[in-house]
Amino acid sequence: MKHSTRVLLAGLALFPLAGQAAIPLNDDFAVEVDLTLASDYRTRGISQTQNDPAAQAGATLLHSSGLYAGAWTSNVDFGFGLKTRQEVDYYAGWFWQANDDISLDLGYIKYAYPKEGQFNQSEVYSILSAYGFKAAAYYSSDAPNVIGEDQDTLYTYVGYETTLPADIGLKLRYGRMDFKDPLYYSANGTSADSYREWEAKVSYDLFDVTWGLSYIDTDLSDDQCTSNYGFTDTCGSTVVASVSKSF
Repeated sequence: MKHSTRVLLAGLALFPLAGQAAIPLNDDFAVEVDLTLASDYRTRGISQTQNDPAAQAGATLLHSSGLYAGAWTSNVDFGFGLKTRQEVDYYAGWFWQANDDISLDLGYIKYAYPKEGQFNQSEVYSILSAYGFKAAAYYSSDAPNVIGEDQDTLYTYVGYETTLPADIGLKLRYGRMDFKDPLYYSANGTSADSYREWEAKVSYDLFDVTWGLSYIDTDLSDDQCTSNYGFTDTCGSTVVASVSKSF
């Protein structure tokens, strides 16, 4: 499969807006800035940097009504001489909080790749959170398929977040990525139009920053990974270290 027709999974997994640090602008508006350094940039289990480190930054404008809008960016490297070295995501949505334990996040994301616009796409999403559990769905109607035409995709996940003893944060996620068209081929010629991925992450706040360590994996074989992404090592199990700061 030609690399120029790969589907590039893009970056905004989710933005849980409640409880994060923010800078008040007035009675109705606040802005939040997020900075992250990570040993790898993985989206839905797939490396976007050829397993190399990533520097990421985002800014979100928040309104007291629950409306928000912002932008997020990261370096990327898809190999094969592709010119883009950056992903830029633009997003807007509405965050509704029933109480301290239940919330709903609805929004839209536009993923952009400078100099490689054929990979640009958009998604709408919904994230329901209740008592530490999360259920989410991301739908796209304009993701490029193997011949460069738009196709439908649906990413869903369930997750759980809690705080362990010693103030150690724990996040668990199990997701499924579905494509309208088959994208993954095995050595025996069989094809698949979906895969599963999962992550377990622990975090700890120290020196006014958040330190994280994640275990990430997918159920894609080496052959399936190579058939769509061109490499065997961008879909397999890995440990990702990160340090982040929000203000």
